Amino acid sequence: MTQTLTLFLAQQTASPAAQPQGSVPWLLLVYGLFAAGMYFLLFAPQRKKQKELANMVSALATGDEVVTTGGIYGVIAAVKSDRFIVRIADNTKIEVGKGFIQAVVKKDSDEKSK
Repeated sequence: MTQTLTLFLAQQTASPAAQPQGSVPWLLLVYGLFAAGMYFLLFAPQRKKQKELANMVSALATGDEVVTTGGIYGVIAAVKSDRFIVRIADNTKIEVGKGFIQAVVKKDSDEKSK
């Protein structure tokens, strides 16, 4: 066993360390492809969702039924520059920031067309 170990160690010290030739450009290419893949798999869909949500919030008007991120359903009673006044029950109105509208349940124009 000691002869095998000695022979192995002798071979390891006798052979010069292999110099990686051309590995740096390949490594940069792999990292670049990895970064591009991460962008298209993670960041691009999230950015698309943010744009859709911003378009949806800017198109909201009085009479649209919405749900907030807190799960409160209500009807938009008034639109201000940075927030909505939402009627959640009879004689109960709350002010909600535009960033806290999660989804539109029903558009006012849908009810008028029926």
